[in-house]
Amino acid sequence: MPQAEPLPSRSAATDPRPLVDAHGLSIALGGRTILDHVDMTVSGGEIVTVIGPNGAGKSTLVKILLGLLKPDAGSVGRAPGLTVGYVPQRFPLENLVPLTVERLVTMTVRASRAAVTAALEETGIPHLRDADAAGLSGGEFQRALIARALLRDPDLLVLDEPVQGVDFTGETKLYRLIGEIRDRRGCGVVLISHDLHVVMAESDRVICLNGHVCCEGVPETIRTDPEFMRLFGPAAARHLAIYPHAHDHDHGHDHEHDHGERAAS
Repeated sequence: MPQAEPLPSRSAATDPRPLVDAHGLSIALGGRTILDHVDMTVSGGEIVTVIGPNGAGKSTLVKILLGLLKPDAGSVGRAPGLTVGYVPQRFPLENLVPLTVERLVTMTVRASRAAVTAALEETGIPHLRDADAAGLSGGEFQRALIARALLRDPDLLVLDEPVQGVDFTGETKLYRLIGEIRDRRGCGVVLISHDLHVVMAESDRVICLNGHVCCEGVPETIRTDPEFMRLFGPAAARHLAIYPHAHDHDHGHDHEHDHGERAAS
């Protein structure tokens, strides 16, 4: 039976010891192997991005790290008192029930009005406090979910596909926001994404997952790894190579696309 193992106490801003430390994670669901002997460590102050195709086991890995799912084999160590802020891949809203942004971000946590104000200001949407959450754009909705996660004052911030339904400019702004949150709070960040070209610019470490860890390293080396090119193709590697020289054309607003799925936008 896999056991959760305690890790030494730490301060995220100053202590590089792991917040979570997973070894040999394996799990099969519906008769199919989803993860096969996966190792993953996340320390305070670093952004770890997990990339991989659909069905690679990325969301399953997150659920195991958070203790929401038990692996068939392997173990997960978590720092004592670890607090996690989680931005899920899907967050469905019932359009028939009015829900303000303030109510959305406080649905699962008690927070003072000042704390809510601070979280909305940190994510750049204080003006949307009383807005209808169902009417937000894709980027605005994601910022509200991040504010919701920040109300927990997390040591570890976990974001599962946070830029679905958001275009390149909006993606760039969201990833910049995530980087600023890491810099300001010293928290660890786990980012799950298919979006290679933007994620690479903000990540300290990249894990390429396809049921097992295909390759792992800093962005500058991962893009030239044969396993990365085999999984995503040489075109992806060429795109990554030119991204650091691209310009961010900020026209003062995000151009987002709503694909009809609020949770993914």
